[in-house]
Amino acid sequence: MLITADTIATGAELLRSGWIEIADGRVRALGAGAPPRPADRDLGAVTIVPGFVDMHVHGGGGGAFPEATVAASKAAVELHRRHGTTTMIASLVTAYPDELLRQVEVLAEQVQEGLVAGIHLEGPWLSGRRCGAHDPAALRDPDPVELDRVLNAGRGAIRMVTLAPERDGGPAAIRRIVDAGAVAAIGHTDATYEQALAAIDAGATVATHLFNAMRPVHHREPGPVIALIEDPRVTVEMITDGVHLHPALYRDVTANVGPDRVSLVTDAMAAAGMADGAYRLGALDVDVQGGVARVAGTDTIAGSTATMDQVFRYAVTHSGRPWADAVAAAVRQSSVNPARVLGLPDPTLAPGAAADLVVLDDGLAVTGVLNRGAWAVRPV
Repeated sequence: MLITADTIATGAELLRSGWIEIADGRVRALGAGAPPRPADRDLGAVTIVPGFVDMHVHGGGGGAFPEATVAASKAAVELHRRHGTTTMIASLVTAYPDELLRQVEVLAEQVQEGLVAGIHLEGPWLSGRRCGAHDPAALRDPDPVELDRVLNAGRGAIRMVTLAPERDGGPAAIRRIVDAGAVAAIGHTDATYEQALAAIDAGATVATHLFNAMRPVHHREPGPVIALIEDPRVTVEMITDGVHLHPALYRDVTANVGPDRVSLVTDAMAAAGMADGAYRLGALDVDVQGGVARVAGTDTIAGSTATMDQVFRYAVTHSGRPWADAVAAAVRQSSVNPARVLGLPDPTLAPGAAADLVVLDDGLAVTGVLNRGAWAVRPV
């Protein structure tokens, strides 16, 4: 199959009047200008970008990964795939030990079957002061025995673990996570600036949804945010959904750290793609009103109802950059960077890469999704 489009943002460059040839689920060749043969499909005035990689997503389409059932995971995967996410990590929330083990064991099977690309443990080793939409009664220090049991249950499927490094045993847990081949992330934390620096030196390389559920910046105690922004070893997640962050923060952070250290994420829960109403996130009840999810009876934000095309579009629109520069940066932030930090295959559209791509109209709305060379959403 050979397709042509006005613009192809490969993740490495922008090709005008571009073409892509696909065979056996992979990119065979691509370029700008006249294609080597007549196109099978001329998509016209659209922009093609690599499939989105969401490294922090709890669910969608009415299904939640913490349910740890095939039906729930498939509902989430199918919803997000329709919105351009061709690779996703199943994020869990804080749970008691036996339930956490069950969830990890079930999801590890789904990783082996190729339904999701890995598991993200967000908790239970988080700060009680910054727990957000996590069950405070189930929070605990990272016990080495429990940590080993959970990592072993994952059988290599656990890609990332978010923890608060100030908890007792935090730095040692970070080293154990990294030694096991997973990424250690700092999040839901009340750490000081110095504690955050120590966590980075111990091996932490990701900031889980920067600013959200973190000790805020103070002029006499900069806290974890500044430590995470300053260190070039750290990739910072940002939820650019119009709810979690003011757009000025996205612009400022990107200007400071560059487009290669920002990873756009949804932090979506089961209500993504669904109507307002009552939902669950782990053990907690969640109310969704106006598309904003909050822990029932509180003002605490409980993840999001966003999809990756939404956060991509918001980032481009609010970047303050010329369109081509904004799109190129957002492509890296929504595909290349998360894949790199998690050790996943490079999603950059290039010969030999998986044929995962998203077709966007001039308003950056999804009009087509190609997943492993097959149309998950067929362009009209």
